[in-house]
Amino acid sequence: MRKALLACAFAIASAGFSSSVLAQAAAAKSEPEFTFTGNAGLFSDYRFRGFTQTDYKPAFQGGFDFAHKSGFYLGNWNSNVEQALFNGASLEMDFYGGYKTIFGDFGLDVGVIYYYYPGTGKVTPGIDAKNFEAYIGGSYGPASLKYFYSFTDFFGLNSNDLGLPGNVDTKGSQYVDLTVTLPFDGGWSVVGHVGYQKIENGKQVGLIENDYFDYKLGVNYDIAASGWIVGAAVIGTNEKRLFTVGDLSEGGGRTRAVVSLSKTF
Repeated sequence: MRKALLACAFAIASAGFSSSVLAQAAAAKSEPEFTFTGNAGLFSDYRFRGFTQTDYKPAFQGGFDFAHKSGFYLGNWNSNVEQALFNGASLEMDFYGGYKTIFGDFGLDVGVIYYYYPGTGKVTPGIDAKNFEAYIGGSYGPASLKYFYSFTDFFGLNSNDLGLPGNVDTKGSQYVDLTVTLPFDGGWSVVGHVGYQKIENGKQVGLIENDYFDYKLGVNYDIAASGWIVGAAVIGTNEKRLFTVGDLSEGGGRTRAVVSLSKTF
């Protein structure tokens, strides 16, 4: 619709211009070749796939995305984390890139992501919390489904570094994310999520299970259509004691409420 209105406006002002030239000008205005966006937020707890990354403490998070109109994109996202969980690291830095496109009503997203923790390995040398995954996702209407596959040890988990027998690694760990977002009038939306994490050889590297489910049910409100989003969600897992390291031996996946304030700009 915006293309048509712009074309009409130019046609009235300059009748000598061809309609094809006007359409190209309108398209150029409506779709820039590159876009750059940033995001920032304050959260009462940082949960990753159901488990707290901050020992149930607040987190400040932010990042940026750089995209080309062809569909290719690059981005970075950052958050504080609990040092005891990440072997001395207090910062998480994620770097990712991929390609997005649309086929009719279906959306496709493929890419890779690297989770980096500067300073990891300070407490126990040789044990580095890091992870490199590929992902593919699809969306239709309010629903999205995304699959992740880990090419490295799952955040550094392997039997050798942990002093366990068997020369076992956790490469090939997988995660499936199903999320549904329902928008309502007045700036409100409801978000539901279920995830499944399969940790390859989890028990052989000291975990109590090889897999678990996580879940989230939340509501968001766009304050006066300003882009400032207030959120509240209940987040948890079915295996709250799966990771029993650092200060979190009582269980890092307990069901709790998480509130947030965030903005994309």
